[in-house]
Amino acid sequence: MEFPSQLHAAVEAQLSGLPVKRLTSLVSKLSERYRTGQTFPEKTYIGSYEEALAYAVFRMPATYAAIYFAALQAMERLPVLKIETLLDLGAGPGTAIWVAAALWPALKHITLIERDQHMIELGQKLCAYSRIFPEGRLDWIKGDIRDGWEIEPYDAVVAAYILNELPRESRDVFVERLWESTGNLLIIIEPGAPAGFLNIKEARNRLLKEGARIAAPCPHDEPCPIGEDDWCHFSRRVARSSLHRQVKGGELSYEDEKFAFICASRTEGLAVEGVVLRHPQIRKGHIYLKMCTPGGLVDTVVSRRDKEEFRKARELQWGSIIKGE
Repeated sequence: MEFPSQLHAAVEAQLSGLPVKRLTSLVSKLSERYRTGQTFPEKTYIGSYEEALAYAVFRMPATYAAIYFAALQAMERLPVLKIETLLDLGAGPGTAIWVAAALWPALKHITLIERDQHMIELGQKLCAYSRIFPEGRLDWIKGDIRDGWEIEPYDAVVAAYILNELPRESRDVFVERLWESTGNLLIIIEPGAPAGFLNIKEARNRLLKEGARIAAPCPHDEPCPIGEDDWCHFSRRVARSSLHRQVKGGELSYEDEKFAFICASRTEGLAVEGVVLRHPQIRKGHIYLKMCTPGGLVDTVVSRRDKEEFRKARELQWGSIIKGE
């Protein structure tokens, strides 16, 4: 997936004058800080505007891809969904703004809550440079979401990579507040590891108790059929710029962002036959598919002898929604 050209240009403009060697060092320090959970006294990982820039280089493309995928999945199930207002909690430099601008043309106002002033400053500069969204329709609020926020309904609410930073005992209350703020669509995203999926699974359970309908990725509102020895996650291949490769020390022109997510809605989505949970395994005469269906987990084999079904199966990818006829 390509990073939006306008956003890439805006980030590059902010990086002007910052040596690559310095940026590489900042990225390395930030990666270690996030890995170990080491924060500053204000409970933020970012200590300067330069570090906010480093974050934009090494995390914004992957975060954009994850939010975009989750939102697009929800839209497939909720085709008449109209988003005019958006709340982004733990907004960072405002990555969700760019997804919203790409997918929701009716959007009129975005509220972003972020605890780090450097991130807010960067987000404001990126938007001002690109003019992706009128400043008068953006409301940046400096605040720690763990302290709560004013509850009012937004058409859509995004909470990306937030639950893993909260104490486990406070997550249920946090999810309840998310749902109270949701007029229609709630998107929660976590890292695509067992711990991240557990956060999503627990959030899903809480949302169902609150009366939510699951819009994506699950094709049902029943208990999750995935056992403790596995986890549901998805992957997006993200194109790396030459600068991205330099600062992260990688040679590949891409990286794979793995994430778990849940989209909850106040309206029932279109019924689907299933969702592909792994890369389809294409063999000489067969395609093996692992799917989550309304009836539970299904492993199926599509034979080349069934030409039409085989053709359809070849077009499927990890995360594809299988719609009914």
